[in-house]
Amino acid sequence: MSLTISVNSEFVIDRLNQIAKKVGDMSPAFSAIGQELENRVRGRFETQSDPSGNAWAAWKPSTVERYPENGNHRVLDRYGDMLASLTHTSGETFATIGFGDPKAAYHEWGTKHMERRGLLFDDPATGTLGEDDELAVLDILSTFLQGAVQG
Repeated sequence: MSLTISVNSEFVIDRLNQIAKKVGDMSPAFSAIGQELENRVRGRFETQSDPSGNAWAAWKPSTVERYPENGNHRVLDRYGDMLASLTHTSGETFATIGFGDPKAAYHEWGTKHMERRGLLFDDPATGTLGEDDELAVLDILSTFLQGAVQG
């Protein structure tokens, strides 16, 4: 199963276009973006909050009743499988952050039976990042552009 979601941020796209005009190889910038966003998503498992800082919904009573004794007893971290499947890849024109565990999509969007527990996006339907994530990406791109202009 493959799922592709694109970030829709005018500020990020504009900054990428500026950098692309100045430099040829964007691989280091995209690698840094991928690593930064992966680290931020990993942090959400610790804070149990979405990209806007809102706390993830607590378990429903039915989940608590069925929760296995040998689990981690943390929201979205029953056995650590979903978090262990989090990775990023990058190249000269892209950074991809995502989960190998398909259950992550249910949490990212929510379902009719389960509240959304955002991991990657502030709004997955539009592909927008959380404000702090967007600022982090813009900071990486600014630093990369500054180095390209000075170099």
